[in-house]
Amino acid sequence: VRRDGRDTALAPTAATRLVDVNLDPPFPGAPAFRAVDLLAHPGFRQEFRPRVVSTTLALAWVAAGKRAAYVTDGTGLTESVHFAAGIALCRAAGCVVTGVDGGPVGPAGRGLVAAADAETHGLLLSLIREPLGAAPGRRR
Repeated sequence: VRRDGRDTALAPTAATRLVDVNLDPPFPGAPAFRAVDLLAHPGFRQEFRPRVVSTTLALAWVAAGKRAAYVTDGTGLTESVHFAAGIALCRAAGCVVTGVDGGPVGPAGRGLVAAADAETHGLLLSLIREPLGAAPGRRR
């Protein structure tokens, strides 16, 4: 990032514990994954401070260290004008970027989890996989 004539490296960090979650349809992962269920998950509320947003701007915030992570459902996100640049920016900054199932993001991928670090990414995936009402995730 260029600021005041100087280049500064993006530095993802999970320190804010803010996680943006996209609630805009469509919901191709339902019923297995529903972002609204993640917001209602006690472990998610214990570990993170949710924000609801639907734009790739949130991905830039993850890459810049302003958000811990971004979660959305969807397909073909790497080819979407709304997500492609943000995904590329997160990857270039060193974020952990996968689908909501932990698989690769791409034409056949499902959803998106972009996290500032591996710990945050792993915790989010465990919360996504954990049935609503199960014991909450670990406490920081």
